[in-house]
Amino acid sequence: MDSNTQSEKTRVVIAGGGTAGWLTAAALAKKLGPLVDITLVESSDISTIGVGEATIPPLRVFHQLLGINEAEFMRATSATFKLGIQFTDFGDKQTEYIHSFGQTGQSGWLAEFFHFWREAHERGIPGEYGEYCLELEAAKANKFFTSTQNSPLNYAYHLDAGAYAAYLKKLAVNSGITHIVDNIDAVNCAPSGDIYALLLRQHGLLTGDLFIDCTGFKALLIGEALNTGYEDWSHWLFCNRALAVQTELAPPLKPYTVASAHEAGWRWEIPLQHRMGNGFVYSSQFLTDEQAELQFQKTLNSAPLQTIRRIEFKTGRRDHAWQNNCVAIGLSAGFVEPMESTSIHLIVTGITRLMQLFPYRGDATRLRNEYNNQTRAEIEKIRDFIILHYHVTERDDSEFWKMCKKMNIPDSLAERIELFKEHGHAFQKNGELFRVDSWTQVMLGQGILPGSWHPAAKMMSSGQLSAAMEKGKQEIKQRVAQLPGHEAFVSQYCASVKH
Repeated sequence: MDSNTQSEKTRVVIAGGGTAGWLTAAALAKKLGPLVDITLVESSDISTIGVGEATIPPLRVFHQLLGINEAEFMRATSATFKLGIQFTDFGDKQTEYIHSFGQTGQSGWLAEFFHFWREAHERGIPGEYGEYCLELEAAKANKFFTSTQNSPLNYAYHLDAGAYAAYLKKLAVNSGITHIVDNIDAVNCAPSGDIYALLLRQHGLLTGDLFIDCTGFKALLIGEALNTGYEDWSHWLFCNRALAVQTELAPPLKPYTVASAHEAGWRWEIPLQHRMGNGFVYSSQFLTDEQAELQFQKTLNSAPLQTIRRIEFKTGRRDHAWQNNCVAIGLSAGFVEPMESTSIHLIVTGITRLMQLFPYRGDATRLRNEYNNQTRAEIEKIRDFIILHYHVTERDDSEFWKMCKKMNIPDSLAERIELFKEHGHAFQKNGELFRVDSWTQVMLGQGILPGSWHPAAKMMSSGQLSAAMEKGKQEIKQRVAQLPGHEAFVSQYCASVKH
């Protein structure tokens, strides 16, 4: 590359490491390498938050884009497979359901499968809704299989967040990015409001054209330096604390995350190959930190491997994820708590959007506006899906759940709930993460049984409907029976060394 081309490179400065920083660096280096000069600066005395240990299926596509070998990545991060999330005690105490990554039944162009299942349910034809979903039934049976060519299952991963950041760091550094370990003492801005340099304690001024804020909740660039506002969602999402600890692995090795509601929030269990990730999410309005830790300790199913960490957060989003010449990726851009494992996904979509709208030269106003509009729409739809888990409940055993049940919710969510409740219709808006199956599984699992459904289902005779439903159910059973056990498959496919 000649010197003229070299001088035209966009100087990208990434502030912060962790999953957000290193995934950003790896992606930009891999896909925009000749066009950018990337420097990542991180402090040696700031640890990664590390609660994003569960993921969702779109990460697989992003990994393929970066040329990541699945088995190698899983060995490096002690990863296991994830087919969905089991929700316990959310709709009511002593109830549970699985929100899986699969498609349920066979849908027609006129109506989704749910409408035919609802008609069958009304006529007394046996069959739980989940029995028609391969991923859900495989999860319940602790079964799993994939191959390098294809997979019968739609899946994601449970992973060690610290090891994942280290894996991405190696990938990025090997791609030629500059890595600086130093503290940022100041963010220097021009009169226009643009950032022109970071003042590093040991290395002095680090100048750039585009700055990416991956400093987590601190939001050192987008928040502290540029004073970009933050829209607080704590009037909908009351939880503002999380406790996290690693414990010894408690068999069996489940191919799904467990989320269990408690009196003032919920807790998670995420199985890795050699340990269990545990978390306890709660509202400080209803539980003191001391009460929360005592309750958390009582719920642990195996011995702790470290001391419990407490994380404080505020759910919401930045008014602008891209302000001036600074783009916030990850927690600095917003947070909607880890209930549906969307934290790493939002990092990935933020990076993808930035690469598609990358500001090479000239006025970036329109690029910035489009980026912010897409980011806002995406996180608000995810927000609504998370609120759904709290609001649609029959629980009245604590003040927390009473408040969740009675609270005013966004109009966008209220309309979706009523449409499903009255007519059985769930839908996926353009560009929306969660599919029809996701909305249906959660609303049904939380206790909504629609009062009416599409009349197309009523056109089938009971004999036809019964035969079709039984055939679908038996096909799923046969396919699940042929799958190997999850633990055995992980051991054969991607076993990692215990440290």
